Amino acid sequence: MAPPEGGHGPGRGERADREKYAHLLGHAGRATVAIRPAPGVTPAPLWGSGVFIAPSWVLTCAHVLTSGDGRRRATGPDGEIGVAFDGRVVAARLEYDLSRPAPVRAAGEGRPEAPEASEAPGGPEAPEVPETAGAFGAGREAAGRGPAPAPGPRVDLALLRLLDPGVRHPCAWLSDQPAALLEDAFIFRGHDQDPCGAAGAPYDAGPGGPGAGPAPGPDAAPVHPFIAVRFGARDARGLQFGTDVRVTPGASGGPLLDCDRGEVVGIVKGSHREDRLGLAVPVTELRGLAPHHLVPGAAGLGDDPYHALTSLHDRWHWAGQDLGGPGGPTWFDAQHAIMSGRGRLWGVQERLQALDLLASLPAPRDPLVVAAAVAEALGRADPRGRTGRAGPWTLRTWRDGHGALYQGSDPYTELCAFVHYLRIVAQRTADEAREVPGDEGAVLRAAAERLELFVTAKAVVLLPRDRERIGPVRRRPDALLVEFEPLFYADAGGRQLFNWSVSEGYGQGRWQRVEIQESRDGVSFEQACDQVLQRLGPRLLRADDAAGGARVRLEVAVPEERWHTPADRWRVPASTRRAARLRALGPARAVVLRDQGRRQEVDPAWLRRWQGLAAAGRLTALRVPAGARASVAGLSRQLEEADEGAVPALCRSVADGTGLEAVGWTLDTGHPVALWLAEGHDERDCDRVCDEFHREVAQLLGAPKSVAEIPELVRELRAKAAEGGVSWARDLVLLYDDPGNPIPQLFSSTTRLSPP
Repeated sequence: MAPPEGGHGPGRGERADREKYAHLLGHAGRATVAIRPAPGVTPAPLWGSGVFIAPSWVLTCAHVLTSGDGRRRATGPDGEIGVAFDGRVVAARLEYDLSRPAPVRAAGEGRPEAPEASEAPGGPEAPEVPETAGAFGAGREAAGRGPAPAPGPRVDLALLRLLDPGVRHPCAWLSDQPAALLEDAFIFRGHDQDPCGAAGAPYDAGPGGPGAGPAPGPDAAPVHPFIAVRFGARDARGLQFGTDVRVTPGASGGPLLDCDRGEVVGIVKGSHREDRLGLAVPVTELRGLAPHHLVPGAAGLGDDPYHALTSLHDRWHWAGQDLGGPGGPTWFDAQHAIMSGRGRLWGVQERLQALDLLASLPAPRDPLVVAAAVAEALGRADPRGRTGRAGPWTLRTWRDGHGALYQGSDPYTELCAFVHYLRIVAQRTADEAREVPGDEGAVLRAAAERLELFVTAKAVVLLPRDRERIGPVRRRPDALLVEFEPLFYADAGGRQLFNWSVSEGYGQGRWQRVEIQESRDGVSFEQACDQVLQRLGPRLLRADDAAGGARVRLEVAVPEERWHTPADRWRVPASTRRAARLRALGPARAVVLRDQGRRQEVDPAWLRRWQGLAAAGRLTALRVPAGARASVAGLSRQLEEADEGAVPALCRSVADGTGLEAVGWTLDTGHPVALWLAEGHDERDCDRVCDEFHREVAQLLGAPKSVAEIPELVRELRAKAAEGGVSWARDLVLLYDDPGNPIPQLFSSTTRLSPP
């Protein structure tokens, strides 16, 4: 290969570096592309370079797509641009231009309209300001465009998207941390040989850009695709670097590779013609990528393009490992070879897997929580909640926070920081997943669990004091379930025997058993209740604390002959003091009954009735039986034909007789919510007291806006009854059986979470 332009060939030190980093340089070279006119267009001068950073996505400089007079270069049909790599040219299109200014809005003005599709970003009338950066007239008012936009970053970066998503290609690794000093680094340019082997004309005429001046002729000698950087440092303008040789033409838009870390840290932006000095845009500037950078007519990456793009990047690199598969050496393998032997406990493999796990999570709702998590992990949390950051967009995603943890500390302290940070992220995700319904919530919970398992595995090597300080991911329960399981045989006196359990619930049918009494002999129901109450008080207090101080709901699952159990009247210690006072549960927290016969296998009628209640504009009370006389005739038909918003209400005793039969039919016909009295009247006819009860129930059900509000409304009634008011509600029992949160399967051999 001929020596680089303006030099006398690589020196001994550079040759040694190239040998040391041979695999890494090979990967970077294959990920670097040439930007040129659309496929089939001749002549096809080299406009500049770019680098693949995610499947179908090329990162380059925005000025590469602009000619020296500030006008957008001519493109093919529908804005096609050529991307040359691996001996071929494929079609691409500009999707994001980070040099576009933020939209201007007057006070009270709605979202501004996008420019016409024919208008190129930057506009033909917006001449380029001659800067070393070579960007689109940054800081200058475009002619005839009115006032300049509000101050904001305009970055010389652009993203191209391949038109054919099936094109296979390698991707470079983008750093997740800001670059500071560079020692072992290289810059890359796209290959200037077209597929036919004829030398293309290197052309990068942006003012001050690499190779500014006349383009070499077709007989020009080939140049090196990469050049060693002898120093590099970051200042207010970006990453400045120096080389022993002049930067070759067409390098604008190419990657700046930090070999010491094995990462692309910048995109080459420009160079000085005489001093062999260059400037690169740090890849962390991509954090400013926003929807307003989308060019007219482009499909884009949704409402948060930066998070979507980096997630594609991280997942591609993890999937490329194909652990145990036949795949060849990867970028990760090259990084691992460079970094091995440095004694770091958080190495490239941990980083690769952690970023893949973070990529499966949604973007943080507020970027400030990322800075707060970093501060907490580094032990720098401000008690008043301040982050100490320059602005809310310094760290935008969980990936950015990961990159902020490289502080040059000793390996063990660094490991603690990463484990702590990921534990915080897993905790926040698990908490947010509780509020997300349906399949989306299930996916989010599964992602949080994978991250939690990863954190747990990495925390094993920490000292006990650090594991205790960081703590596990604490699931926040929203309910405590007490379940009585009847055995299939009675004692010598004919009494039915029971085992029991207590479980913490996390919503969506996820339970963890925390207390179990399971024996061959069992105990009577009264003994089982006594044993439960001895343990229930502390369990409720612990669950309340884990839930952030909120009082979790108590759910009690009983067999049908125990539907009259007044669990709301159970009395438990008010604190953990040995001589703590006892207080009734019902006035202080929501207490509901669950049907022990309905579990993880959700009956269609049960689900349909619940969906009907959720969709009903108004809940109504359904008196069961319909008349004042005791009769089981027509119960099934009455309950089957009830309106979608109907809630059965019973004033009779449900311990036996008509009341017991009525509750049985209520459950058999799928009703998930019902109200009855723990001490309802016997088989005698109803009287005016019953009429008053049904009127009050009808009034109660007319208040909530949704079925989910009923447990709390009933609790409020019980609190008033305990103070001497609303006496009709003193014995009120609420069946609240949500099929979206079914109780767990019967006793298993281990304490575990039930499957989602």
